[in-house]
Amino acid sequence: MVGIVIVSHSLKLAEGVVDFVREMAKECPIAIAAGRVDGSYGTSLELIESAIDSVMSDEGVIVLVDMGSSILTTEMAIETRGTDKIKLADAPLVEGAMAASIDSQMGMSMNDILIDLEQIWTERKHDY
Repeated sequence: MVGIVIVSHSLKLAEGVVDFVREMAKECPIAIAAGRVDGSYGTSLELIESAIDSVMSDEGVIVLVDMGSSILTTEMAIETRGTDKIKLADAPLVEGAMAASIDSQMGMSMNDILIDLEQIWTERKHDY
């Protein structure tokens, strides 16, 4: 299965997203990288790298982020890994996490999950 990583500035926010996702995708490998190492709000390269490593598989890892610096820090984490098996999804955090986790549990490939997430985000933009 494709692993999923939730990157957030807030541990409580990330835990809430994962709790919600687990209602539909209990078997999907999912990890949290939230806050800084000292427990404060923010993002941490070290925590993101650790979360990616914890759910890495031959099928790859998709990372979803909340906002701002989580994007830049995640991009750095992906670059340090030097593999094309880790992708940052351009999708809303909650909807993206739910869809990606269900798709992964169904056995979809990383590329097919990313296409699904792109469609979700494209459709969602029209709702605004």
